[in-house]
Amino acid sequence: MREDTIPKLSKDLCNRMLTDLENARRPVLEAIKCSLDNSNYNPKVGYLTPGNKMVRSELNVASVQKMSRAIFILEILLRNIETGAVNTKRELYYISKGEVKHNPELRPLDFADQSESDSIIDFICEMMECYREDLNCYANDRGGQTYSNQLVVTETLPDGGKAVVDLSTLGTSPFQPKNRPQSLALKAKKKIDFCLVVESEGTANTFVTNGFCRRNNAILLGAQGVPSNAVRGWCKLIQDQLKVPIYFFGDLDAYTLQNIFRTLKAGSAASLIRNSDFSAPDVRFLGVLPEDIKKYDLADYPVKENDLQEARALKKASDALKNDPFFKDKKNKGLSKILEWLLKNKRRCEQQSYFTVDPRDPIMPEKIILEKIKRGDFI
Repeated sequence: MREDTIPKLSKDLCNRMLTDLENARRPVLEAIKCSLDNSNYNPKVGYLTPGNKMVRSELNVASVQKMSRAIFILEILLRNIETGAVNTKRELYYISKGEVKHNPELRPLDFADQSESDSIIDFICEMMECYREDLNCYANDRGGQTYSNQLVVTETLPDGGKAVVDLSTLGTSPFQPKNRPQSLALKAKKKIDFCLVVESEGTANTFVTNGFCRRNNAILLGAQGVPSNAVRGWCKLIQDQLKVPIYFFGDLDAYTLQNIFRTLKAGSAASLIRNSDFSAPDVRFLGVLPEDIKKYDLADYPVKENDLQEARALKKASDALKNDPFFKDKKNKGLSKILEWLLKNKRRCEQQSYFTVDPRDPIMPEKIILEKIKRGDFI
Protein backbone atom coordinates (compact mmCIF):
# COMPACT_ATOMS: atom_id res chain seq x y z
CA MET A 1 0.00 0.00 0.00
CA ARG A 2 1.26 3.51 -0.78
CA GLU A 3 2.38 5.39 2.32
CA ASP A 4 0.22 8.45 1.52
CA THR A 5 -2.91 6.25 1.30
CA ILE A 6 -2.86 5.26 4.98
CA PRO A 7 -3.37 8.76 6.46
CA LYS A 8 -6.31 9.33 4.10
CA LEU A 9 -7.92 5.99 4.99
CA SER A 10 -7.39 6.71 8.68
CA LYS A 11 -8.93 10.17 8.41
CA ASP A 12 -11.96 8.79 6.54
CA LEU A 13 -12.40 6.08 9.18
CA CYS A 14 -12.25 8.54 12.08
CA ASN A 15 -14.61 10.98 10.33
CA ARG A 16 -17.15 8.20 9.85
CA MET A 17 -16.94 7.29 13.54
CA LEU A 18 -17.30 10.95 14.55
CA THR A 19 -20.30 11.46 12.25
CA ASP A 20 -21.98 8.35 13.68
CA LEU A 21 -21.48 9.59 17.24
CA GLU A 22 -22.82 13.05 16.37
CA ASN A 23 -25.92 11.45 14.88
CA ALA A 24 -26.48 9.12 17.85
CA ARG A 25 -25.46 6.05 15.85
CA ARG A 26 -23.09 3.39 17.07
CA PRO A 27 -19.79 3.46 15.15
CA VAL A 28 -18.71 0.19 13.57
CA LEU A 29 -15.22 -1.05 12.70
CA GLU A 30 -14.81 -3.93 10.26
CA ALA A 31 -11.74 -6.03 9.55
CA ILE A 32 -10.91 -9.14 7.55
CA LYS A 33 -11.40 -12.25 9.66
CA CYS A 34 -8.00 -13.91 9.84
CA SER A 35 -8.80 -17.45 10.91
CA LEU A 36 -8.92 -20.93 9.42
CA ASP A 37 -12.68 -20.81 8.82
CA ASN A 38 -12.11 -17.83 6.50
CA SER A 39 -9.12 -19.33 4.67
CA ASN A 40 -9.08 -20.44 1.05
CA TYR A 41 -6.38 -22.46 -0.69
CA ASN A 42 -5.85 -22.58 -4.44
CA PRO A 43 -2.84 -24.67 -5.51
CA LYS A 44 -2.31 -22.35 -8.48
CA VAL A 45 -1.86 -19.49 -6.01
CA GLY A 46 0.04 -21.62 -3.50
CA TYR A 47 -0.81 -19.92 -0.23
CA LEU A 48 -3.81 -19.35 2.05
CA THR A 49 -5.96 -16.36 1.08
CA PRO A 50 -8.84 -14.67 2.93
CA GLY A 51 -12.50 -15.38 2.25
CA ASN A 52 -15.37 -12.93 2.57
CA LYS A 53 -15.93 -13.10 6.33
CA MET A 54 -15.40 -9.94 8.37
CA VAL A 55 -14.96 -9.20 12.06
CA ARG A 56 -17.43 -6.49 13.03
CA SER A 57 -16.97 -4.39 16.17
CA GLU A 58 -19.94 -2.16 17.00
CA LEU A 59 -19.59 0.33 19.82
CA ASN A 60 -21.05 -1.11 23.03
CA VAL A 61 -19.95 -1.85 26.58
CA ALA A 62 -17.99 -4.93 25.47
CA SER A 63 -16.22 -3.31 22.51
CA VAL A 64 -15.59 0.26 23.68
CA GLN A 65 -12.11 -0.52 25.03
CA LYS A 66 -11.02 -2.33 21.85
CA MET A 67 -12.26 0.46 19.57
CA SER A 68 -10.72 3.17 21.75
CA ARG A 69 -7.41 1.34 21.86
CA ALA A 70 -7.45 0.99 18.07
CA ILE A 71 -7.82 4.75 17.58
CA PHE A 72 -5.21 5.44 20.27
CA ILE A 73 -2.60 3.14 18.66
CA LEU A 74 -3.53 4.37 15.17
CA GLU A 75 -2.68 7.92 16.24
CA ILE A 76 0.78 6.80 17.36
CA LEU A 77 1.34 4.93 14.08
CA LEU A 78 0.22 7.93 11.99
CA ARG A 79 2.62 10.12 13.94
CA ASN A 80 5.42 7.72 12.98
CA ILE A 81 4.46 7.87 9.31
CA GLU A 82 4.41 11.68 9.44
CA THR A 83 7.83 11.95 11.10
CA GLY A 84 9.45 8.95 9.41
CA ALA A 85 9.99 7.23 12.76
CA VAL A 86 10.12 3.43 12.97
CA ASN A 87 9.26 1.25 15.98
CA THR A 88 9.07 -2.43 16.80
CA LYS A 89 5.86 -3.88 18.20
CA ARG A 90 7.52 -4.10 21.60
CA GLU A 91 8.56 -0.45 21.49
CA LEU A 92 5.01 0.56 20.60
CA TYR A 93 3.79 -1.35 23.65
CA TYR A 94 6.09 0.65 25.93
CA ILE A 95 5.35 3.95 24.14
CA SER A 96 1.62 3.41 24.63
CA LYS A 97 2.13 2.31 28.25
CA GLY A 98 4.12 5.49 28.90
CA GLU A 99 1.46 7.75 27.42
CA VAL A 100 -1.30 5.98 29.34
CA LYS A 101 0.51 6.24 32.67
CA HIS A 102 1.40 9.88 32.02
CA ASN A 103 -2.18 10.90 31.21
CA PRO A 104 -4.83 9.82 33.78
CA GLU A 105 -7.59 10.25 31.19
CA LEU A 106 -6.09 7.39 29.17
CA ARG A 107 -5.88 4.91 32.06
CA PRO A 108 -8.91 2.84 30.84
CA LEU A 109 -6.87 2.02 27.69
CA ASP A 110 -3.94 0.52 29.61
CA PHE A 111 -2.51 -2.78 28.33
CA ALA A 112 -1.90 -5.65 30.75
CA ASP A 113 0.83 -7.10 28.52
CA GLN A 114 2.29 -6.80 25.02
CA SER A 115 -0.02 -9.43 23.51
CA GLU A 116 -2.92 -6.98 23.99
CA SER A 117 -1.23 -4.14 22.11
CA ASP A 118 0.02 -6.58 19.43
CA SER A 119 -3.54 -7.74 18.79
CA ILE A 120 -4.67 -4.12 18.33
CA ILE A 121 -1.88 -3.49 15.80
CA ASP A 122 -2.92 -6.64 13.93
CA PHE A 123 -6.57 -5.51 14.04
CA ILE A 124 -5.63 -2.12 12.53
CA CYS A 125 -3.72 -3.86 9.71
CA GLU A 126 -6.61 -6.24 9.03
CA MET A 127 -9.05 -3.32 9.10
CA MET A 128 -7.00 -1.22 6.65
CA GLU A 129 -5.73 -4.23 4.66
CA CYS A 130 -2.11 -3.19 4.97
CA TYR A 131 1.11 -4.66 6.33
CA ARG A 132 2.39 -3.42 9.67
CA GLU A 133 5.58 -2.41 7.83
CA ASP A 134 3.38 0.06 5.90
CA LEU A 135 2.72 1.62 9.32
CA ASN A 136 6.46 1.82 10.08
CA CYS A 137 6.04 -1.00 12.59
CA TYR A 138 8.32 -4.02 12.63
CA ALA A 139 8.16 -7.19 14.69
CA ASN A 140 11.94 -7.24 15.17
CA ASP A 141 11.94 -10.67 13.55
CA ARG A 142 15.17 -12.39 12.61
CA GLY A 143 15.22 -13.65 9.05
CA GLY A 144 16.84 -17.00 9.69
CA GLN A 145 20.56 -17.72 9.96
CA THR A 146 21.82 -18.11 6.38
CA TYR A 147 25.08 -19.50 5.01
CA SER A 148 26.40 -19.75 1.45
CA ASN A 149 29.66 -19.35 -0.45
CA GLN A 150 27.82 -18.24 -3.59
CA LEU A 151 25.27 -15.65 -2.40
CA VAL A 152 25.65 -11.87 -2.47
CA VAL A 153 22.97 -9.70 -0.81
CA THR A 154 22.43 -6.01 -1.58
CA GLU A 155 20.31 -4.06 0.89
CA THR A 156 18.62 -0.77 0.03
CA LEU A 157 18.97 1.38 3.13
CA PRO A 158 16.32 3.84 4.38
CA ASP A 159 18.40 6.79 3.11
CA GLY A 160 18.60 5.23 -0.38
CA GLY A 161 22.16 4.00 0.03
CA LYS A 162 23.29 0.42 -0.65
CA ALA A 163 24.97 -2.15 1.57
CA VAL A 164 26.52 -5.22 -0.07
CA VAL A 165 27.24 -8.44 1.82
CA ASP A 166 29.12 -11.35 0.24
CA LEU A 167 28.19 -14.34 2.42
CA SER A 168 31.39 -16.17 1.46
CA THR A 169 33.38 -13.60 3.47
CA LEU A 170 31.55 -14.32 6.73
CA GLY A 171 33.27 -17.63 7.49
CA THR A 172 31.08 -19.66 9.83
CA SER A 173 29.16 -16.56 10.95
CA PRO A 174 25.62 -16.41 9.55
CA PHE A 175 24.00 -13.65 7.55
CA GLN A 176 20.76 -12.74 9.27
CA PRO A 177 18.36 -10.46 7.36
CA LYS A 178 16.06 -8.39 9.52
CA ASN A 179 12.76 -6.57 9.20
CA ARG A 180 11.46 -6.38 5.64
CA PRO A 181 13.32 -8.73 3.26
CA GLN A 182 11.75 -6.96 0.27
CA SER A 183 14.46 -4.31 0.69
CA LEU A 184 17.05 -6.95 -0.31
CA ALA A 185 18.30 -7.97 -3.77
CA LEU A 186 20.02 -11.32 -4.28
CA LYS A 187 22.72 -12.37 -6.74
CA ALA A 188 24.52 -15.68 -7.21
CA LYS A 189 28.29 -15.52 -7.80
CA LYS A 190 28.00 -18.94 -9.46
CA LYS A 191 25.13 -21.36 -10.05
CA ILE A 192 23.33 -22.27 -6.82
CA ASP A 193 21.93 -25.81 -6.96
CA PHE A 194 19.43 -25.64 -4.09
CA CYS A 195 18.44 -24.03 -0.81
CA LEU A 196 18.10 -26.23 2.29
CA VAL A 197 15.87 -24.88 5.06
CA VAL A 198 16.67 -26.69 8.31
CA GLU A 199 14.04 -26.60 11.05
CA SER A 200 16.64 -26.45 13.83
CA GLU A 201 19.17 -23.61 13.87
CA GLY A 202 21.50 -25.80 15.90
CA THR A 203 21.48 -28.52 13.24
CA ALA A 204 22.04 -25.93 10.50
CA ASN A 205 25.06 -24.63 12.43
CA THR A 206 26.38 -28.20 12.76
CA PHE A 207 26.10 -28.70 9.00
CA VAL A 208 28.11 -25.51 8.43
CA THR A 209 30.78 -26.53 10.94
CA ASN A 210 31.06 -29.90 9.18
CA GLY A 211 31.71 -28.14 5.84
CA PHE A 212 28.30 -28.33 4.11
CA CYS A 213 28.73 -24.97 2.34
CA ARG A 214 32.30 -25.75 1.25
CA ARG A 215 31.22 -28.93 -0.53
CA ASN A 216 27.90 -27.74 -2.00
CA ASN A 217 26.84 -24.82 -4.18
CA ALA A 218 23.90 -24.20 -1.92
CA ILE A 219 22.17 -21.88 0.50
CA LEU A 220 21.72 -23.24 4.03
CA LEU A 221 19.11 -21.59 6.22
CA GLY A 222 18.24 -22.22 9.88
CA ALA A 223 14.50 -21.64 10.31
CA GLN A 224 14.49 -21.48 14.15
CA GLY A 225 11.33 -23.55 14.58
CA VAL A 226 8.00 -21.97 13.61
CA PRO A 227 9.07 -19.52 10.89
CA SER A 228 8.63 -15.84 11.67
CA ASN A 229 7.38 -13.41 9.03
CA ALA A 230 11.01 -12.47 8.38
CA VAL A 231 12.00 -16.11 7.74
CA ARG A 232 9.01 -16.64 5.48
CA GLY A 233 9.66 -13.43 3.55
CA TRP A 234 13.33 -14.33 3.19
CA CYS A 235 12.46 -17.77 1.76
CA LYS A 236 9.96 -16.12 -0.60
CA LEU A 237 12.73 -13.79 -1.79
CA ILE A 238 15.11 -16.70 -2.44
CA GLN A 239 12.36 -18.53 -4.33
CA ASP A 240 11.40 -15.57 -6.52
CA GLN A 241 14.77 -13.95 -7.18
CA LEU A 242 17.06 -16.98 -7.48
CA LYS A 243 14.61 -19.58 -8.89
CA VAL A 244 16.40 -22.43 -7.08
CA PRO A 245 14.75 -25.54 -5.59
CA ILE A 246 14.01 -25.13 -1.87
CA TYR A 247 13.87 -28.16 0.44
CA PHE A 248 12.75 -28.31 4.06
CA PHE A 249 14.49 -30.67 6.49
CA GLY A 250 12.81 -31.18 9.85
CA ASP A 251 11.28 -33.62 12.32
CA LEU A 252 8.66 -36.20 11.46
CA ASP A 253 5.84 -35.12 13.76
CA ALA A 254 2.45 -33.48 13.50
CA TYR A 255 3.60 -30.14 14.93
CA THR A 256 6.40 -29.76 12.39
CA LEU A 257 4.17 -30.57 9.44
CA GLN A 258 1.29 -28.27 10.45
CA ASN A 259 2.85 -25.40 12.36
CA ILE A 260 6.26 -25.15 10.73
CA PHE A 261 6.24 -26.53 7.20
CA ARG A 262 2.70 -25.49 6.23
CA THR A 263 3.34 -21.99 7.59
CA LEU A 264 6.54 -21.72 5.55
CA LYS A 265 4.94 -23.06 2.37
CA ALA A 266 1.43 -21.58 2.43
CA GLY A 267 1.41 -19.02 5.25
CA SER A 268 -0.90 -19.02 8.24
CA ALA A 269 -4.55 -18.35 8.90
CA ALA A 270 -3.58 -15.65 11.39
CA SER A 271 -1.82 -13.60 8.69
CA LEU A 272 -4.06 -14.08 5.66
CA ILE A 273 -3.46 -10.56 4.36
CA ARG A 274 0.32 -11.13 4.43
CA ASN A 275 0.73 -14.59 2.94
CA SER A 276 1.28 -13.39 -0.64
CA ASP A 277 4.65 -11.90 0.37
CA PHE A 278 5.38 -14.11 3.37
CA SER A 279 5.20 -17.70 2.14
CA ALA A 280 7.26 -19.86 -0.23
CA PRO A 281 4.82 -22.11 -2.15
CA ASP A 282 7.60 -23.92 -4.04
CA VAL A 283 9.33 -25.36 -0.94
CA ARG A 284 9.31 -29.17 -0.74
CA PHE A 285 9.24 -31.44 2.31
CA LEU A 286 12.48 -33.45 2.20
CA GLY A 287 12.06 -35.17 5.50
CA VAL A 288 12.16 -36.85 7.80
CA LEU A 289 9.68 -38.99 5.78
CA PRO A 290 7.98 -42.11 7.21
CA GLU A 291 9.80 -44.36 4.73
CA ASP A 292 13.17 -42.93 5.85
CA ILE A 293 12.80 -44.68 9.22
CA LYS A 294 13.10 -48.17 7.75
CA LYS A 295 15.43 -47.23 4.90
CA TYR A 296 18.08 -45.62 7.12
CA ASP A 297 17.23 -47.47 10.36
CA LEU A 298 16.42 -44.20 12.12
CA ALA A 299 15.78 -44.03 15.86
CA ASP A 300 12.06 -43.22 16.03
CA TYR A 301 9.96 -43.60 19.19
CA PRO A 302 6.31 -43.74 20.29
CA VAL A 303 4.33 -40.60 21.02
CA LYS A 304 3.06 -40.46 24.60
CA GLU A 305 -0.65 -39.76 24.31
CA ASN A 306 -0.78 -38.74 27.98
CA ASP A 307 1.63 -35.89 27.12
CA LEU A 308 -0.63 -32.84 26.76
CA GLN A 309 1.53 -31.23 24.09
CA GLU A 310 1.69 -34.39 21.99
CA ALA A 311 -2.03 -35.03 22.42
CA ARG A 312 -2.79 -31.47 21.34
CA ALA A 313 -0.61 -31.85 18.23
CA LEU A 314 -2.36 -35.09 17.25
CA LYS A 315 -5.79 -33.53 17.76
CA LYS A 316 -4.76 -30.58 15.59
CA ALA A 317 -3.56 -33.04 12.95
CA SER A 318 -6.96 -34.75 12.94
CA ASP A 319 -8.71 -31.37 12.71
CA ALA A 320 -6.38 -30.26 9.90
CA LEU A 321 -7.27 -33.27 7.76
CA LYS A 322 -10.96 -32.35 8.11
CA ASN A 323 -10.88 -28.55 8.09
CA ASP A 324 -7.61 -27.12 6.80
CA PRO A 325 -8.01 -26.20 3.09
CA PHE A 326 -4.27 -26.74 2.56
CA PHE A 327 -4.29 -30.36 3.70
CA LYS A 328 -7.68 -31.03 2.12
CA ASP A 329 -6.44 -30.03 -1.35
CA LYS A 330 -5.58 -33.00 -3.56
CA LYS A 331 -2.29 -31.38 -4.60
CA ASN A 332 -1.09 -31.83 -1.00
CA LYS A 333 -2.27 -35.43 -0.73
CA GLY A 334 1.28 -36.62 0.01
CA LEU A 335 1.51 -34.33 3.04
CA SER A 336 -1.94 -35.40 4.23
CA LYS A 337 -0.82 -39.03 4.04
CA ILE A 338 2.05 -38.22 6.40
CA LEU A 339 -0.43 -36.74 8.90
CA GLU A 340 -2.58 -39.87 8.54
CA TRP A 341 0.52 -42.04 9.14
CA LEU A 342 1.37 -40.07 12.28
CA LEU A 343 -2.18 -40.41 13.61
CA LYS A 344 -2.28 -44.14 12.90
CA ASN A 345 1.20 -45.10 14.11
CA LYS A 346 1.61 -42.49 16.86
CA ARG A 347 5.36 -42.36 16.41
CA ARG A 348 7.79 -39.56 15.72
CA CYS A 349 11.36 -39.19 14.52
CA GLU A 350 13.74 -36.27 15.02
CA GLN A 351 15.86 -34.75 12.25
CA GLN A 352 18.92 -35.40 14.46
CA SER A 353 18.38 -39.16 14.08
CA TYR A 354 20.29 -38.88 10.77
CA PHE A 355 23.46 -38.35 12.85
CA THR A 356 23.14 -41.86 14.31
CA VAL A 357 23.04 -43.67 10.93
CA ASP A 358 26.85 -43.82 11.00
CA PRO A 359 28.15 -42.04 14.11
CA ARG A 360 31.73 -42.33 12.86
CA ASP A 361 30.89 -40.31 9.72
CA PRO A 362 29.95 -36.72 10.68
CA ILE A 363 28.79 -35.87 7.17
CA MET A 364 26.47 -38.88 6.83
CA PRO A 365 23.34 -36.65 7.27
CA GLU A 366 24.58 -34.48 4.39
CA LYS A 367 25.12 -37.57 2.21
CA ILE A 368 21.58 -38.78 2.91
CA ILE A 369 20.10 -35.36 2.14
CA LEU A 370 21.97 -35.11 -1.17
CA GLU A 371 20.95 -38.67 -2.03
CA LYS A 372 17.29 -37.86 -1.34
CA ILE A 373 17.44 -34.71 -3.48
CA LYS A 374 19.08 -36.59 -6.36
CA ARG A 375 16.49 -39.40 -6.25
CA GLY A 376 13.53 -37.05 -5.77
CA ASP A 377 12.64 -38.45 -2.33
CA PHE A 378 10.63 -35.46 -1.16
CA ILE A 379 7.04 -34.19 -1.28
